Amino acid sequence: MKIRTLLLLAAAWLYTGIAFGQDSPVGIWKTIDDETGEAKSHVEIYEKDGVYHGKIVKLLQVAADKTCDECPGDKKDKPLMGMEVVWDLEPYKDYWSYGRIMDPNNGKTYKCSIWLENADQLEVRGYLGISALGRTQTWYRIK
Repeated sequence: MKIRTLLLLAAAWLYTGIAFGQDSPVGIWKTIDDETGEAKSHVEIYEKDGVYHGKIVKLLQVAADKTCDECPGDKKDKPLMGMEVVWDLEPYKDYWSYGRIMDPNNGKTYKCSIWLENADQLEVRGYLGISALGRTQTWYRIK
């Protein structure tokens, strides 16, 4: 009876790890400033209708009421807190692609792909045109 109980607990633990995002980008991620190497913000990646998005949930280098002076369109002069900076990422093979990412520092928008390097490390690639001409940042999961 004890072995059966242990097996059931192990199966439940495994299911919980899979169901709650260890194979998913869903969660809160710490971004790093490319120039200084310091933590810059926290971005929450979430799924809505099978598509993944990311919004700023914490600013670490600027005031929480900072607005996006350089952002295009309806994002111009809006607060960075809560702003969607990643959108329309679709599952593709073992990563997520076909999305967009915006750099709030300059308002530029890029094509975007993301993948998990491991459960706590998200690789985020922004590029114009073809992926080979872009750059990749590493974001770290906040637990």
